[in-house]
Amino acid sequence: MTIRVLLVDDEPLLRMAFTMVLDAQPDMEPVGEAADGAEAVRLTLALRPDVVLMDVRMPGTDGIEATGRIVESCPETRVLILTTFDLDEYAFAGLRAGASGFLLKNALPEELLAAIRSVAAGDAVVAPRITRRLLENFAHQLPAGSSAADGDERLGRLTAREREVLVEVGRGLSNTEIAAGLHLAEATVKTHLSRILVKLGLRDRVQAVVFAYETRLIRPS
Repeated sequence: MTIRVLLVDDEPLLRMAFTMVLDAQPDMEPVGEAADGAEAVRLTLALRPDVVLMDVRMPGTDGIEATGRIVESCPETRVLILTTFDLDEYAFAGLRAGASGFLLKNALPEELLAAIRSVAAGDAVVAPRITRRLLENFAHQLPAGSSAADGDERLGRLTAREREVLVEVGRGLSNTEIAAGLHLAEATVKTHLSRILVKLGLRDRVQAVVFAYETRLIRPS
């Protein structure tokens, strides 16, 4: 399977560098380039790439708005946010908009390639603990609510065990750590997480963490 990638960045040299890295991979193909969010949305609709590498700080339509429009109109396309700082508020906004993760622009080529492959496979590329730190730093952006019950009626679809697993995911624990803490097999944790995503209509682990915070199931410490 060839992973088709759309590159979105307002810096031509950076797009060129990404293209060179992707061209050297037998399983990847850069299918287009965009210099702003509006062009990114247009090209995504036309080209239907598997992954969009999305910069956030661009003139005109920024990467956050573009991500939301892409996720809504092309749910099969995954968006990987590119950021300059690991706690950039734009990265947080991108995750809330539906991105499947974020990556630093100074990441090593092998890290970039691994991230693209993970996103294309349907996984999130943000480590759970990094996601937790990101959310805690920008918790003030979350909607107000006095309890989890005020957040989202979808929580009622979860079993007691699934809610326990979601809480641990929201706390930034890995599947291995959750399994140890709840005295479950790791495969069982993965099964619970898969069911949680389906019941809540979420795409990946990152969105599950965001959901846990937004519904006040987890409160930043």
